[in-house]
Amino acid sequence: MHSLATAAPVPTALAQVDREKIYQWINELSSPETRENALLELSKKRESVPDLAPMLWHSFGTIAALLQEIVNIYPSINPPTLTAHQSNRVCNALALLQCVASHPETRSAFLAAHIPLFLYPFLHTVSKTRPFEYLRLTSLGVIGALVKTDEQEVINFLLTTEIIPLCLRIMESGSELSKTVATFILQKILLDDTGLAYICQTYERFSHVAMILGKMVLQLSKEPSARLLKHVVRCYLRLSDNPRYEGGTEVEGTLCSPSSASCGLLAVEANRRNSAEGIQTDFMLISSSAQSRWGT
Repeated sequence: MHSLATAAPVPTALAQVDREKIYQWINELSSPETRENALLELSKKRESVPDLAPMLWHSFGTIAALLQEIVNIYPSINPPTLTAHQSNRVCNALALLQCVASHPETRSAFLAAHIPLFLYPFLHTVSKTRPFEYLRLTSLGVIGALVKTDEQEVINFLLTTEIIPLCLRIMESGSELSKTVATFILQKILLDDTGLAYICQTYERFSHVAMILGKMVLQLSKEPSARLLKHVVRCYLRLSDNPRYEGGTEVEGTLCSPSSASCGLLAVEANRRNSAEGIQTDFMLISSSAQSRWGT
């Protein structure tokens, strides 16, 4: 276990004072009386203190305190009674966990401890109120920080969990921002060969993904979002990269007809026109073509 006292020296007296405050706030996480303010202050500093993640991970009782904050919210999920104050507090704890998840020195241990699983009950929620939406979005941010690293161990871990159906549900019914993060997570899973093979392994998995993407295209035709559209297109293009096997027999061609390149051109053209009509015309063609490859 690392000692906070052995941290690397800092160049200025002002920085040393700030660092002493970081140590103080980390220690205050262990006490329920001082934890809320410490969560708030540390969450503000997570971008400006490069080694905050190792400090959090290796300090005694800190991760347990953060998990306690998460577990304490579970009773407010069902029935959905989560308040704005509760949501803000637990999201500060989640922000610190995102810091740990994104740091190369702590990421593997974070996964080995299966900490992402503690967040999944939040992703199961369906309430449209702002506290719940903020909770889902921040929880997705932790998973997004993991997949952003493009590391194989992250994908391998996520494929053993229910993250794909959870993301698909949010992609179908969440807010635009939550849909965007959930689609980004799916995109990152698809970009990994293991993830692509997993999703395309059975008709049920593939058809579920294709169905949700198709629904998103319909929705985007009514409420265009260039940011969300970009990730949807990339999911379609990645699905077109790998020929499928059915009963040991290779299915010739790709999921998007006639080629991945043509799908890419349609994507560029729809983005260029940036119109509901263009999105609906071009991407419904991709959606129906992709599903037809499975004989649906």
